[in-house]
Formats: sequence, C-alpha cells, structure tokens
Amino acid sequence: QVQLVESGGGSVQSGGSLRLSCAMSGVTYSRSCMGWFRQAPGKEREGVASIYAGGRTYYDDSVKGRFTISQDNVKNLLYLQMNSLKPEDTAVYYCAAESSPELLYTGGTLYCRPKPDFTYWGQGTQVTVSS
Repeated sequence: QVQLVESGGGSVQSGGSLRLSCAMSGVTYSRSCMGWFRQAPGKEREGVASIYAGGRTYYDDSVKGRFTISQDNVKNLLYLQMNSLKPEDTAVYYCAAESSPELLYTGGTLYCRPKPDFTYWGQGTQVTVSS
C-alpha cells in the first residue's frame, strides 16, 4: 500500500522561501520515480521536479536554479525546497510516485521526469506567493 502526504505549504511574499515535505509509505525507492507537481486555478497539472534512484534529478525550466528536490530514505520523506518564490509559483503542490517509470538516458546518466500519469498521488498542499 502506497500513501503520500504533503505538508509545508503556506503563504509567503515574493522572494521568500518554503520547504514542502511528502511523507512516503510503501514506496520502493530503487525502482520508483518520485516527483513534485503543481496545479494553478484554470491550468493543467504540470511537473515541477523529479528524482530517481536517490540521486538523479530533473527540473522544469520554470524552477531551475530556484527549487531543489531531495529525499531522506531513513525518514521516508521527499522534499521540495523552494527559494526566490514568485507569484507565478502559486498553486496546489502534489507529490507523486511511479513504480514503473519510463527511464531516460542522457549525458551518461539514467533519470526520470515528472509525468501526469504517475500512479500514486498525495492530497496536495497550497502554496500562495504574494507580490
């Protein structure tokens, strides 16, 4: 049984920081792609960042250099550190897991990407950035 629970959302001014957490249960880290997604009102859910095999990361261009995805396998937590937040980052953020990910090989490294068809999803946490 896989369960994902997000926390850490809130309101922050433009330029501020937040760290989101996702408590993970029943996830096989060595086989799974873990991802963060977001959905703003009137927009489709989009992939933000992903991590595979405890190391290789992927970021959407809109958050590169500002967001960092990481995981703590001892505590079974997935994190998304968000710095230099912008009003455009306002959305409900979800963590998700895919147990049979499509792997990409580039630059001599295997990695995964956050895709909207991931199997398991958390309930979401609201992030609001004001200007």
